[in-house]
Amino acid sequence: MTIDNRWQHVTTFCGQCSCGCPELYLDPEAPAEQRVVITDDFGQHIRMSVAQLQVIVDDARAGVLDGLIATG
Repeated sequence: MTIDNRWQHVTTFCGQCSCGCPELYLDPEAPAEQRVVITDDFGQHIRMSVAQLQVIVDDARAGVLDGLIATG
């Protein structure tokens, strides 16, 4: 996948290897409903609004996603 050099990098999920880890970007030139870009390690990406990302962040903080993480 080609990363647009106008995108602002926010974070890399993993980042401990060179396998093309998923990354989170902001696209300041995109319409508001497509401003957040998440790339995957298969060359694809999704777009969402900052408000949609906020729902994910709020759910994660509230523990909604904890069941997805396998323990030891």
